[in-house]
Amino acid sequence: MKIVPLAAESLGVRSMATYVEAGQTGILLDPGATLSPSRFNLPPSTEEWEAFRRANDRISAYAARASFVFVSHYHEDHFRSDPATYAGRTVLVKDPRRMVAGLQAKRGAELWTALGPVARVVSADGSRQRTLELELRGSPPLPHGVDGSPLGAVVVLTVVDPGENERFVFASDVQGPLSPVAAAYLIHERPTLLYLSGPPSYIEREVGASVIERGIDNLLRVVGATGCRVIMDHHALRDVRFAERFRRLWDTGAVVTAAGYVGLPEAPLECRRPRAWAEAKKGPARAGERRAIMTPVTRKILKGGYRA
Repeated sequence: MKIVPLAAESLGVRSMATYVEAGQTGILLDPGATLSPSRFNLPPSTEEWEAFRRANDRISAYAARASFVFVSHYHEDHFRSDPATYAGRTVLVKDPRRMVAGLQAKRGAELWTALGPVARVVSADGSRQRTLELELRGSPPLPHGVDGSPLGAVVVLTVVDPGENERFVFASDVQGPLSPVAAAYLIHERPTLLYLSGPPSYIEREVGASVIERGIDNLLRVVGATGCRVIMDHHALRDVRFAERFRRLWDTGAVVTAAGYVGLPEAPLECRRPRAWAEAKKGPARAGERRAIMTPVTRKILKGGYRA
């Protein structure tokens, strides 16, 4: 089974977009990416906009190869609203009528409606799909972070390759996992490779150090119970202290970032934004002048999906 992280915080943008392939079956997971319009009271740097463009190119190129598209939830860094990305494919999406509220419910309903004429749309919640090469298993809704989170629920997707005895579990925004329910589900799925968002330590003052420690402990428990390898990225890489804050995880040798998984140095540009603006030696443009939402552009990419 081939796993290709396409965009992530360690690759410069807010995203967990990933491509999975076995035989003739390709699956595009959470095909969205954004930039924070204002962090440290600064807008994105030029380097962030370039990383965003490259991420856009990769996601569009791999979308053309996918027969399935999966959307775990309706935050804008996890999906595209443009139907062209999904046209002609089987689309597994979080059910917008179940454990979804606020803007996510609105976005989900709009996406479901837009995709109806162009794709086969299936509720991902608890779903089962099979191809000649793969089995796809959707989880029940799990907390986006802590139990009872106001951010709603996400669906975890397990991709099973029986021929290779591999199980890739894509757990998007379980944030650690912070929820013991989510941790128990991940152990039950027995991943050989797990990809998930790390604890949101960049807002540790707001959520509390004990919450972040709980996420670290839960992930260590998952690794200990399953022996899986882990890609941990997203929220964890928004913290300028990520290398030291998650030392207990990195030191296991089982946990790497998305950049580390593909053999690249980490480039968490958002948390380095103050340094980028200081080095530019110029005043930033007003935050909000450009809205960082993925638009469909297809360009030729190098082998492995990464530009030099």
